[in-house]
Amino acid sequence: MGLGGCIILIAVGAILTFATDWHMHGVNLTVVGLILMAVGLIGVATFSGIARRRRVVVPPTTQVVEEEPRHHHRVDGYSDGYGV
Repeated sequence: MGLGGCIILIAVGAILTFATDWHMHGVNLTVVGLILMAVGLIGVATFSGIARRRRVVVPPTTQVVEEEPRHHHRVDGYSDGYGV
């Protein structure tokens, strides 16, 4: 579940808790709303912890070594490789 799903859980829980006056036999909508808000908050905390861990940039441990240019000296006087 992503961050959007967690926010939806919080919103639905708040609506059930604070904005409804329905009375269902055997179901307490206030408690259901509180549970949904708690699960949404736990999801947001978990998601932000995972997202923070992914953003950590570790510098590379290998060093870049530049090679020296290769010089090919031909015996017949051509050093750029275009001679015959």
